[in-house]
Amino acid sequence: MIKTRIIPCLDVDNGRVVKGINFVDLKDAGDPVKQAKFYSDNGADEITFLDITATHQKRKAMVDIIERTANECLVPLTVGGGIKSIEDMNMFLSVGADKVSVNSSAINNPSLISKGADKFGNQCIVVAIDAKKTKKSWDVFINGGRINTGLDVIQWAKKVESLGAGEILLTSMDRDGTKIGFDLDLTRNISDHVGIPVIASGGVGEIDHFVDGVKVGGASALLAASVFHFGKFTITEVKKHLISQGIDVRIDY
Repeated sequence: MIKTRIIPCLDVDNGRVVKGINFVDLKDAGDPVKQAKFYSDNGADEITFLDITATHQKRKAMVDIIERTANECLVPLTVGGGIKSIEDMNMFLSVGADKVSVNSSAINNPSLISKGADKFGNQCIVVAIDAKKTKKSWDVFINGGRINTGLDVIQWAKKVESLGAGEILLTSMDRDGTKIGFDLDLTRNISDHVGIPVIASGGVGEIDHFVDGVKVGGASALLAASVFHFGKFTITEVKKHLISQGIDVRIDY
């Protein structure tokens, strides 16, 4: 049985970890390399770095941060933000990232997914999808949630799988930073329509929200930020709670 992964997310802006609500009102949460090392040493299954302003301000994500983190951490690292080409992917993978995450660039150039998968393997390609509720379904947003593509999230998820994505990082913009729980309808709809792993993101505030993400949402992995950054729970506490609810995770006692 595949174990459920717990993934702390480090949103990085100008070299610092930040956390906001609904993609705005950013609050400083520390040094990214130190944060990553702490999580690596304390039970994280993977760590995701998202340079949240790289796409918007046309900046590259920080290669030096990834390289320094890879030298400190043993767990897999995913990096996203401003990755627009095979060369960008190679730049991060060559300094120690294990996966690259594409979002706006995949919408603008879907062949980037298939080209990346062909060159580096499906397991290296994560497609991040930022979704917002509409009257009938959810739309896909890009550029840090600033632009509505008009694409239906379920159709886009199915397409990225067909193009070779290894997994989907699914963020509910409606729930991001709110601490009221994952958008379980959104997560379940995507997990039911694709065969690749879905990472649920956006909205964790209580420890049972992690349980719901798996049991109700059908997620393969659970990503959170502020509850870990500001010390509401430790990753070990979350994992022990998941085990108590019959969910299989990797844990080092």
